[in-house]
Amino acid sequence: MSRPVITLWSDANFYSPYVMSVYVALQEKGLAFSLKTVDLNQGEHLQAGWKGYALTRRVPLLEVDHFELTESSAITEYLDERFAPPQWERLYPHDLEKRARARQIQAWLRSDLMPVREERSTDVVFGGVKKAPLSEQGQHAAEKLFTTASALLSHGKPNLFGEWCIADADLALMLNRLVLNGDEVPELLSEYANFQWQRASIQRFIALSAKRSG
Repeated sequence: MSRPVITLWSDANFYSPYVMSVYVALQEKGLAFSLKTVDLNQGEHLQAGWKGYALTRRVPLLEVDHFELTESSAITEYLDERFAPPQWERLYPHDLEKRARARQIQAWLRSDLMPVREERSTDVVFGGVKKAPLSEQGQHAAEKLFTTASALLSHGKPNLFGEWCIADADLALMLNRLVLNGDEVPELLSEYANFQWQRASIQRFIALSAKRSG
């Protein structure tokens, strides 16, 4: 069977948390892929010449041979099914309920906590920018994040479900919006985020954003 031709489109600065999720997934699978960028600040993704134009005009955009897919959680689920165990590593837990919970966590992180996402944008995470104190709305959203994450991690293990899954990368990134800004974060959650951040696949993505910033 021939090796698939895989391309991942990213924002030019590598600041997108959703691009990071897909990049980490590809790294964890051990899949060879090409990386291309589109300058969102200059509106390149809105031009008809960009390959994602006919879909949602967003990154990440994954191309596998002649198949194109956007939306990061859809992409990671597709990768886990297309490149399935035992030949490739899992991105989601083997257990049905845990797998559903991981997807729930991903969906929640993408649809809720807007004040945290707005007041602690990923230039904090990948660019070292420091932000002003959280607004009252931001504080409420942060407390919701802390309460939910603490319940998910109450088992005291370093990963959400015993073994690492892609939801760990997503949750760690959300927490690190606050941790890396110097905001007060419960010790358990800060340690979890720091532990996840040392994973080789995540460090490779951080190196991309650091290189582009430099």
